[in-house]
Amino acid sequence: MKTEKNILIAFILNLTFSIFEFVGGIFTGSVAIISDAVHDIGDATSIGISYFLEKKSKKQPDEKYTYGYARYSIIGSVITTLILLFGSVMVIFNAINRIIKPTEINYNGMIIFAIIGVCVNFCAAFFTRKGNSLNQKAVNLHMLEDVLGWVIVLIGSVVMRFTDFAIIDPIMSIGVAVFILINAIKNLKEVIDLFLEKTPNGIDINEIQGHISEINGVQNVHHVHIWSMDGQSNYATMHIVTNSDAHQIKAQVREELKKHGIGHATLELEAPGEHCHDEHCHVEVGTISSGHHHHHHHHH
Repeated sequence: MKTEKNILIAFILNLTFSIFEFVGGIFTGSVAIISDAVHDIGDATSIGISYFLEKKSKKQPDEKYTYGYARYSIIGSVITTLILLFGSVMVIFNAINRIIKPTEINYNGMIIFAIIGVCVNFCAAFFTRKGNSLNQKAVNLHMLEDVLGWVIVLIGSVVMRFTDFAIIDPIMSIGVAVFILINAIKNLKEVIDLFLEKTPNGIDINEIQGHISEINGVQNVHHVHIWSMDGQSNYATMHIVTNSDAHQIKAQVREELKKHGIGHATLELEAPGEHCHDEHCHVEVGTISSGHHHHHHHHH
């Protein structure tokens, strides 16, 4: 597994480096470097966690996990996100403190650390640039962010060296932290949506229902549920009222769902007079009258 080896290399590089960074931040008295360290430790943990959970998430479904292990990789992302949220809040808190009570910064040390930082992270980004799994892409994005963060610290430290504007340092660190915070919150929202079985992004239930209703022989479609395991593979279940040939209808519905990126579907077929045992059925999204005129009743 090439991907996994790359992730492991990136993990070891990142972890060693973030420890080195913390020492550097304390030694030079720079919060910007410390906030970068928080960022890197968050990245390292996330890479480590996604390394183990990525392996686990590839396991095939069994009796215990009938849907497979795909959500394990999502849990990795939750843990990382929480680490980053906590880290960035701490960093912002420290930086504000620093703006109120400025302290001495060793500019030369800071410049040296920043140069090393740019080099090391550039190498790491270079290592992980190949990869197609989502986890892998995320790792690479982190690496590029790290290079960028260090370039900013380098520029800032050079400017401070010649102007002695010590306030640049905490301001840079707040910039990094806010950036981490916003991304972490976005991530968390996506994950929570998955766990709440929210309809996946880019899927419009009404549109799908409309398309299926238009299939010849389908009289009505209700109880449409669409959800995702890991943000990539989508599942659907629905009830279809029809008196045509079941095989044909199922094949056509599955064809239609494939177009919308839904690979797994469970279809319940009902005869037109059959009573569906659920008060939900009175709220039908598209009832079809004789001929091909569509009346869409939207009950909100």
